[in-house]
Amino acid sequence: MGSTSEDFVDFLNKSCTHFHATVECCKALEAAGFQRLHECDSWALKPEGKYFLTRNGSSVVAFVLGGGFAAGHGFNVVAAHTDSPCLKLKPISAASAGGFLKVGVQTYGGGLWHTWFDRDLSVAGRVLVRRDGVVSPELVRIDRPILRIPTLAIHLDRTVNTEGFKPNAETHLAPILATSIKAALTGEAEKDDGEHHPLLLKLLADELKCSPEDIVDFEMNVCDTQPSAIGGAKEEFIFSGRLDNLCSVYTALKALLKSTEDVEAVRKEERGWMVAFFDNEEIGSATAQGAASPMMFEAMRRATFATDKDGREGVAERMIQDSFLVSADMAHALHPNYMERHEAKHQPKLHKGLVIKHNANQRYATTSVTSFLFKETAPSLPTQNFCVRNDCGCGSTIGPIVASGIGVRCVDVGVPQLSMHSVREMCGTDDVQIALDHFHNFFLRITAVDKALVV
Repeated sequence: MGSTSEDFVDFLNKSCTHFHATVECCKALEAAGFQRLHECDSWALKPEGKYFLTRNGSSVVAFVLGGGFAAGHGFNVVAAHTDSPCLKLKPISAASAGGFLKVGVQTYGGGLWHTWFDRDLSVAGRVLVRRDGVVSPELVRIDRPILRIPTLAIHLDRTVNTEGFKPNAETHLAPILATSIKAALTGEAEKDDGEHHPLLLKLLADELKCSPEDIVDFEMNVCDTQPSAIGGAKEEFIFSGRLDNLCSVYTALKALLKSTEDVEAVRKEERGWMVAFFDNEEIGSATAQGAASPMMFEAMRRATFATDKDGREGVAERMIQDSFLVSADMAHALHPNYMERHEAKHQPKLHKGLVIKHNANQRYATTSVTSFLFKETAPSLPTQNFCVRNDCGCGSTIGPIVASGIGVRCVDVGVPQLSMHSVREMCGTDDVQIALDHFHNFFLRITAVDKALVV
């Protein structure tokens, strides 16, 4: 167990939602001397400058311009996503049945919803609060268990162990907040015309130190309250929610910050170094803050034009063709209890390094050239290959979305993990450090490696 794993677990525990993860990234960037940009402002950029911007409070793009950066030069990018499958409160969440106050939720992404049953749950997210006549967004987290989705006793469902647990996402997933009797005793019983239970609004208001009437609206995730932890008999695993894909966010961010500490390397660099952390990957990325939006490309293009003194033809297009994107998203590790679900020659293992993802139908954007280039940036670090069985479906990433959207070269990679999309996932501690080291080498070496390739 090393300091990287401990630091990562701390990051996970602070990043209970995509909003909170974005704030943690911004704090780290500002502490490292990055200047915050705003998309509605004019940008005055310069070589060796460090910058970042956010969108919707849930996506971040940060970049460093090398000392030799000029219009038409590319960007070396590691991109990931801040969101994870979860339950989100409905716009009208107040519900009741059988003497219980329930909270209506929507399923977000493709979660393993049965894993959310019998967990100690709470809520966190973004709240619009009116203070002194001004409405502004504020983040909140109730850091104790207030919700639970109980399973049905086996005595009332005798076939569950033989025919499977098949909860209905609409009727069975609503968390219990309280009993109606207890809520009535405290004057916080359900109101017929209320969008949310007064009890829930009071809990949020107490955290925000405002009155319930000051809460204008909110976007709230249901969260597991069990802290992320390092575990296993040899302390070799990380047990946590949201590993997919905060592990990629953390390792890419730390690699960028570590790379910028090498002042001489920044001075000699001809390209820009960039990380892009998008929201909404789990639902297709087709949002203003998702990978299908022009957010990342606009930042690259604006940096290009900010350094273009002559208005030369095709400068943005040449910049894209000189760029290289690493799409970083978690990968499927070999499951020892389901060996038959893995392709015989492509079985990524924990502690064996980053997984390079391949798919003939381009569900991943990797090509032989991009795979070679990525491995050449750190030939001493281990990598593994993955492709899915022909008789299984294949997931996808932001890689093909960004690659097809702007025409940038791309490789898809990821840290191997188990229990993907569960409320509680697991990965290996060694792989977190390996990923950080590989991304660090990528930033420092890809420009030179790329120039050595004759195509």
